[in-house]
Amino acid sequence: MNPPALPQRRRSLVVAVLIGLGIPAAQADDFGLGQGQRDTGGIGLLQTPTARTGDAGHFAAGWNRTFPYRRWSVFVQPMDWMELGFRYVQVENRPYLAAGDDDRYNIDKGADLKLRLKQETRYIPEIAVGFQDLGGTTLFGGEYLVANKRWNNLDFSLGLGWGYLGNHGDIESPLGWIHDSFDTRPRSAGGGQGGQVATHQMFRGPAAVFGGVEYQTPWDRLLLQVEYEGNTYQHEPQSNAQEQDSRFNFGARLRLTRNVELHAGWERGNTAMVGLHFTTNLARLSQPKADDPAPVEPAHLERRDWDAVAADLNANAGIHVTEIRQVGDTLRVTGQPSRFRDLKQSEGRANRLLEAQADAGIHTFQYRWQTLGLDLRESLHDREAFGRALASADHEIDYRHGVRVRDAKPSDHERGDVLYEAEPRRFEWGMGPSLEQNFGGPDGYLYRLSAYLDASYFLSQGTWISSMLSTTLLDNLENYDYIADSELPRVRTHIGDYLAETDVGISNLQATHTQRLGQDWYAMGYGGLLETMYAGIGGEVLYRPFNSRWAVGLDANWVRQRAFDQQFGLRDYEQVTGHVTSYLDTGVQDIHARVSVGRYLAGDIGTTLDFSREFDNGVVVGAWSTFTDAGDDFGEGSFDKGLYLSVPYDSFFSTSSRNRANIAWQPLTRDGGARLNRRHQLFDITEERQLGRYWDDPDATWR
Repeated sequence: MNPPALPQRRRSLVVAVLIGLGIPAAQADDFGLGQGQRDTGGIGLLQTPTARTGDAGHFAAGWNRTFPYRRWSVFVQPMDWMELGFRYVQVENRPYLAAGDDDRYNIDKGADLKLRLKQETRYIPEIAVGFQDLGGTTLFGGEYLVANKRWNNLDFSLGLGWGYLGNHGDIESPLGWIHDSFDTRPRSAGGGQGGQVATHQMFRGPAAVFGGVEYQTPWDRLLLQVEYEGNTYQHEPQSNAQEQDSRFNFGARLRLTRNVELHAGWERGNTAMVGLHFTTNLARLSQPKADDPAPVEPAHLERRDWDAVAADLNANAGIHVTEIRQVGDTLRVTGQPSRFRDLKQSEGRANRLLEAQADAGIHTFQYRWQTLGLDLRESLHDREAFGRALASADHEIDYRHGVRVRDAKPSDHERGDVLYEAEPRRFEWGMGPSLEQNFGGPDGYLYRLSAYLDASYFLSQGTWISSMLSTTLLDNLENYDYIADSELPRVRTHIGDYLAETDVGISNLQATHTQRLGQDWYAMGYGGLLETMYAGIGGEVLYRPFNSRWAVGLDANWVRQRAFDQQFGLRDYEQVTGHVTSYLDTGVQDIHARVSVGRYLAGDIGTTLDFSREFDNGVVVGAWSTFTDAGDDFGEGSFDKGLYLSVPYDSFFSTSSRNRANIAWQPLTRDGGARLNRRHQLFDITEERQLGRYWDDPDATWR
């Protein structure tokens, strides 16, 4: 089944803890009428789904037990009309025979998708279509069409379910008139190894009616539920039929804290249910920046030497300055952003500092932005227009219209007089906690809590050596035992051996060099111990036109598998791997797409599709799928897939930060579709090539 794949997601512990704290509090609508999680995860009643969805950014994680099933689920909403999520189901009365151990419970995994078709109006109900257990073995697979209508403190739902949701078969196939193939639902799963989307089953066979009502009691923490479901429990997977004394289920939801809810009920007329759910809205995560330094008032500053000005630009404006140069009537600051995610905020604060320092002959403030030695873009501000806008809001529009943002031109480097030049950047380091974990395999929940020490030594702005050491603080890897069968080279399924073999390991030790090849061309080369499991050399080239909605890159790598002790030893397995990747800002609801085509670590060839949405607060929600030519050799799962979050630190803290925490949910780790975990990627390094929301928040200039 699922090997103990504990992916190296640095700082994942931080984001997990912070989200768990529920900062900020969820709003009432996150728990209100029609917003509860059902037993299997996703918004619904108990066993039945509803047409309700949350706001964009809605996030829910939960646990539920209804004998013989224990379920863990994670659901997110990238858009307010789309809900998707993963689920693990542990079957308590069925052993996982493939593991060769009768003491292990069987495990199944599935993915769900719900699409809202119509939003509720005064007379028209909310309508949604959904797919349960869409991309797994489809043991619990089903489809549904459901409508909801609210009346005062009651929310009514009525739907039609197929498959697992429609086993009662109240009516013959509603779609049989289209084609005879809709009359019968195939009983076969989505694939011998699971993971295939079972389109041959969808909306086929008899259907059953389901529905229910939820009541908001006068006590706003408590809601009551009753539902009529469409499953008979006589066709449960693995010949696991359950008695059903009634199609009516009864339940209650009780909010325990601002983000945690207890769910309890009586189902099938004979079975108790209990669940616990955490809910928040990722798009609303934010904190007032009370601990940021206040912008300076130019009139209150005296002229000082340029070393002091550079220090203030770093401390107050969040610019790690490498050079200040006067070119004619322009004062140019070259540096890397170090604090504020919105560069307009850095530039507005820097304008104030330069206003107090610059000679009368300076008419333009120019900012050349770099990252790791790469010139990315520059902004030009009219000094006089800024001064007028600072004195009176009546002039803000004229000032904003005069700001110019353009591509950085390398030919300008040697012009003018240097006023300040920073000492070469040398040694930097940091440390923190990390959590690698796996749940859903026959070994149960596996984890390793570790501490990492991260250090870099810069030979120049674009050439550096980075390293990372990890040491185990706490783990339960003694439970690690089962490794699934694999017809492919074991490029990832030995991850448990890497994590269990040593308490102190070298996660990374590599040399990296970046260079701008031309106006829109960037390159990077690297070599060393590239990640926990692989050493080697590689390179990447990226073509990224300035402020373009698209880019394309190519990476190529020769790698060799590292020894389990994560020191300097190597194993025999080696591979040439690489991909061509296209990047696209779709222009639709801040959705970004990445499509990669190439060769993976096991030698299989295929495509990775990655779609994500970035909310206004910087939180990114994404999902990926990888399909390769491994075929039946891929084994269980048939293709790689997962969900991920990337959350800015300043969503939780009262000081601004450009750092991020990342966490991912991957239902299964297999050897097919496995990619090299490269520490740096040019698209991420060059993110400031895209203006993004630079023009959207004019008030950022004055914060």
